[in-house]
Amino acid sequence: MEIKGYNTEITPIEFEKLVKDFLIEIGGSLKNFVAKHNVILESNDGEYQIDVFAEFEALNTNIKVLIECKKYKNKVKRETIQILYDKLRATGAHKGILFSTNGFQIGAHKYAKEHGIALITVIEGKLIYNNKSTEKIEISEEFLKLCDIPKFVGGYFYSKRGIYYLQKGYVGALEEFIYDKK
Repeated sequence: MEIKGYNTEITPIEFEKLVKDFLIEIGGSLKNFVAKHNVILESNDGEYQIDVFAEFEALNTNIKVLIECKKYKNKVKRETIQILYDKLRATGAHKGILFSTNGFQIGAHKYAKEHGIALITVIEGKLIYNNKSTEKIEISEEFLKLCDIPKFVGGYFYSKRGIYYLQKGYVGALEEFIYDKK
């Protein structure tokens, strides 16, 4: 399955802060929940820069989630997922998520699935709007607001149920991944 991101027009900082906002919405009610942007984590073998870091307490254990945000011109390669997996192992983090604005190569999907890393493609919200017109139509910012369509959404392959679009108020699939709910 593929989500076409059309190289979403979003700045890298705006992208990372959008992802942080997704995490804040999920974790707001958790004990000792914290989500931080642009964090340096230290481990025995060095320092690691993390785009978004989340941590919370469950069963008297600190659960750490590492999130990387990639705004590439091309699809994310397997090697990028391998780097995130190495960061997970080196820092002792429990979950890894990689957000992209341009999708993922097949090898990246396979590696992520094998190692329990979630892959999410961020697209412009207007791309999820369906209409019956055979003509190409321009969708204005005003129309998006009127229809409560967010500027950006995150497309996540939700098990075998298809694509789940993450947006403010609708982050359940990501929540299930982080908390290991089935």
